[in-house]
Amino acid sequence: MKDEGEAGSRNQTEPATAEQADGAPPPLAVAPLAYENPAFLNSADGRLIRIVSEYLEPLARFRREQIQDTVVFFGSARFRGRDEADHALELLDNTGSTRPAPSEEQPARAPDIAAGTATDLQRKRAVAAVEMARYYEDARRLSQLLTRWAMKIPSRKHRFVVTSGGGPGIMEAANRGAYEAGGKTIGLNIRLPFEQAPNPYITPSLNFEFHYFFMRKLWFAYLSKALVVFPGGFGTLDEMFEILTLAQTQKLAKKITVVVYGADYWKKVLNLDALSDSGAISPKDLELFQFADTPEEAFEMLRHGLTENYLAAEVAAAQHGPSNSEDLMAGWTIEDFLGPEIAKTRK
Repeated sequence: MKDEGEAGSRNQTEPATAEQADGAPPPLAVAPLAYENPAFLNSADGRLIRIVSEYLEPLARFRREQIQDTVVFFGSARFRGRDEADHALELLDNTGSTRPAPSEEQPARAPDIAAGTATDLQRKRAVAAVEMARYYEDARRLSQLLTRWAMKIPSRKHRFVVTSGGGPGIMEAANRGAYEAGGKTIGLNIRLPFEQAPNPYITPSLNFEFHYFFMRKLWFAYLSKALVVFPGGFGTLDEMFEILTLAQTQKLAKKITVVVYGADYWKKVLNLDALSDSGAISPKDLELFQFADTPEEAFEMLRHGLTENYLAAEVAAAQHGPSNSEDLMAGWTIEDFLGPEIAKTRK
């Protein structure tokens, strides 16, 4: 019987297979399919596929979930409601973040103000926190009113579904109100460098996360029939002015109702009359939006705009449309039947 050392030495020198003895390389593993190759999909060369995916995958889900159109809520993500009883709020570190801001940036507490240890910034934030708590509750209430009304509209698809950026703050309030009213609600999240998470009130099958801001913006704009702008920062301003620009230039072949919520806040932040007075915009451009200060007032603006621009027109078309089924189908595409109502652009 030979010892293990001798056997091991022989095994190291003997070829494992006939192919290797002939100098051929070992067998190759099966190559990944291109659309299952993460190295390619996440590379610069795969960017176009990623962009197209952020169009086609949401489209497929909207179609499956029978979403026809939306009403979008924008507003600050940097505040979140804690306890509804005392309306206490906590400032977040950044837009969409789940991490609290540093203590020196948090709203002052009553004991700190009484003791004189609160900074000027903390005192200002404490006053603002009370106001922001009101806006959270107002967004929640408005979303409830809108969702309950929309759910009663006779339709084989879901109409005017409340949609937000999917994060905390006003976005959470909007999704929360729709959830509490028993309706579907959409969250269009964006992947950011810092910690973040979708709020829990989004309908799970309508919870999206985007890499590209411009693809997220497309889904905000192209499904919406109305926009509600609550107090917010850079992101809110960006989204609001993008929609207003599309309406001003008539690029979208649809009418969109824009409600700017909280006149006192926005008139301190923006002086749009100065743009008109200087000739930078037309006086008629100031009619592209309306101010509201209560959920009931905002809801009446939304109901009137959506009814006049869409529901009444749809009823009239159904009553006076051509009797010939071939004429009725003329100009329609498969998307008109299966897909969500994506706004067409003017050429």
